[in-house]
Amino acid sequence: MVRMSAEERRESVIRAAAQEFARGGYYGTSTEAIAKQVGVSQPYLFRLFPGKKAIFLATVQWCMNDLIRVFEEASDGLHGEEALRAMGDAYIRIVTEDPERLLMQMQMYVTVAAAEQAGDHELGEAVRAGWMRLWDTVHRPLGGDAGETTNFMAYGMLINSLVAMGFPPGHRVWEGCYPAARPEGGAAGE
Repeated sequence: MVRMSAEERRESVIRAAAQEFARGGYYGTSTEAIAKQVGVSQPYLFRLFPGKKAIFLATVQWCMNDLIRVFEEASDGLHGEEALRAMGDAYIRIVTEDPERLLMQMQMYVTVAAAEQAGDHELGEAVRAGWMRLWDTVHRPLGGDAGETTNFMAYGMLINSLVAMGFPPGHRVWEGCYPAARPEGGAAGE
């Protein structure tokens, strides 16, 4: 049996945490559940991360980095409308094919709201910093147009809501999305 390095184990914890936080949220997920999914003890988990908040922050960073990578790869060498369509298609693909990625995003935003209400601003600062990196990643290939970037991000949040609520591709609620944001398939007007 090959032993994992501490960095490989950290990565496996982050991936497991993303699944657990996606399903249970920050406040509803225990470090015990994360440790169990990875197959380590809680004391070992706390040797890798000082606490649950550190695990969540690392997971937020991983999630944002993943989204940024998806948009960078999709828009590589493209600009304007071509970049918008490529990033839109890539985003639709990841949130519909891997719902836990979408749920993790949604949990990040809900957690920030709850933490800020309780006076904890650290989570919000991390998520907002990630959001700004994501904004900049989208902004560049869209020609630095703030309106286009705002529309893209706004449609992304609409897509998050529609997918999270289970509206199937082709349902009439998708008709208002710009063409690149409309998932293929399904019957129109459902």
